[in-house]
Amino acid sequence: MPLYSCTTAQGTLTARTKTELAGEITRIHAEINHVPPAYVNVVFPELPRESVFVGGTPGTPVLVNGWTRRGHPQEETSRLVLELAVAVSRIAQVDPESVLVVIQDSPASSAAEGGRILPEPGYESHWLQNRMG
Repeated sequence: MPLYSCTTAQGTLTARTKTELAGEITRIHAEINHVPPAYVNVVFPELPRESVFVGGTPGTPVLVNGWTRRGHPQEETSRLVLELAVAVSRIAQVDPESVLVVIQDSPASSAAEGGRILPEPGYESHWLQNRMG
């Protein structure tokens, strides 16, 4: 359900680092939003180095853009962005100043997975049972 895009300049992250980040992003999201880890999607778009700028100059930030279903408590979303930022900095071994995490949300009814409209937060188990049944 949730989708995380970790955008970087090419060569910023190794394959091993991407694997570790995907695992940690999944763990943190599943724990805070109370969903099964299998719901979490993580991708790593890479841009040419000459296409990434910070403050108008070439840079190598790690930009994490997440999408979730609207309805999670704001304090949990704030905790989510902070924990993700710390994890990205630690795992990618980049200065915390080079990490940006943004969570965007929209109604569950604005997204579909597996040909079905996503459930509202709190109704995941029923949705998953019907999906498998």
